[in-house]
Amino acid sequence: MKLKGDQSTSRAMNRRLILNLLRQEGPKSRAEIATITGLSPAAVTFVIADLIEEGHVTEGKAVAGFSGRRPIPVEINYTNGLAIGFKLMVGSVECVVTDLATSPLASMRLTLADHDPENVAKTLAAAVPLLVQYAARPNAQLAGIGISMPGVIGNDQATCVRSHRFNWNNVPLASILAQKVKVPVWLEDDTNAYAIAQQLFGVGRQHRNLAVLAIGVGISCALIIEGKLYRGANGAAGKFGHTLHEENGRLCECGKRGCLMAYHSQTSMLRTWRETTNRSDSDGLPEMLKAVEEGEAAVGGILSEAGIGIGKALANLVNVTDPEVIVVGGEAVSFGEAFFEPLRSTLAAHTFRASPPLLPDWEDNSWARGAAALVTQKFFDFETSGGTTGNAEGLGKTSAA
Repeated sequence: MKLKGDQSTSRAMNRRLILNLLRQEGPKSRAEIATITGLSPAAVTFVIADLIEEGHVTEGKAVAGFSGRRPIPVEINYTNGLAIGFKLMVGSVECVVTDLATSPLASMRLTLADHDPENVAKTLAAAVPLLVQYAARPNAQLAGIGISMPGVIGNDQATCVRSHRFNWNNVPLASILAQKVKVPVWLEDDTNAYAIAQQLFGVGRQHRNLAVLAIGVGISCALIIEGKLYRGANGAAGKFGHTLHEENGRLCECGKRGCLMAYHSQTSMLRTWRETTNRSDSDGLPEMLKAVEEGEAAVGGILSEAGIGIGKALANLVNVTDPEVIVVGGEAVSFGEAFFEPLRSTLAAHTFRASPPLLPDWEDNSWARGAAALVTQKFFDFETSGGTTGNAEGLGKTSAA
């Protein structure tokens, strides 16, 4: 899956433009591509020829045109490459191998015995050949590996600057793994990776400006601005759950008090429900969902309070960033309208203009696919900067079969 040229060249920019057009709109003839992009027919022909030679694009069946000619559509060959995604959690890792459209081909879950970076990298490296085998695509090359995890990730997409849950500081996990598997590896905050997947092939596919809100163990909100993930000066953008909710309030995992996620993350809501109803610590999300279905007043009040609290904070973000839509994912999505109705109404009451629509994401494997999307993003953006490649020399250079 070697990509030709340098991203600063006009040919490379044309490639990026054409690939993203085909990703967003599906098969198009060369003439249609030239008309939509404004590129010359010759430029389109050159790029398409390269992409066909490399196996990234295929020609479809000819269709009749108004002039009597039969233009031949071209489309992306998503089966030409594989991407592996690892979503790191405190005690386990979700593993998935996908095609270039982040469509899952195989998946599995592994246990993390500890958080020692070297041991984590060994666990991931051992899973790579198994996932490639399970994908059952012998002619597809492994384009790379994406790792998502909770934390602040450096803008090089290679180093975990800080993760409270893993107790890591400046851990170069991408390079540690890349040296073991010899393919490109990119590391990213899990919500940022999830947002990239939503932008590429999810419900945010047709939008250039969107917010991606995740409510689970924590609360975060990634921003796609003018088609690009906003990471901030130090890779710490999107830590929405650490906005102030109550002065000198509950202690948060970050060590400060009063953070929004200390009250209204799915984990915090579950803890409040247990305390309010004298439930056992063994009662988890399934029991809480059952209480929601049965119309239990206590759980309804907790979800309403969370919807209002998050809605107010989200309205402030909307008033500053003005997204077209807000994609909502994470375990809290399972609470349904008992949570979404107060969230939606509070957001509408506090936004400067009409509030953007909330789009819940119900896909079970979206988070692991988000890690794999770190790889496919490089294909569509034609970026080889960031991350680390071990001894590999560019996107998809080496197969780990």
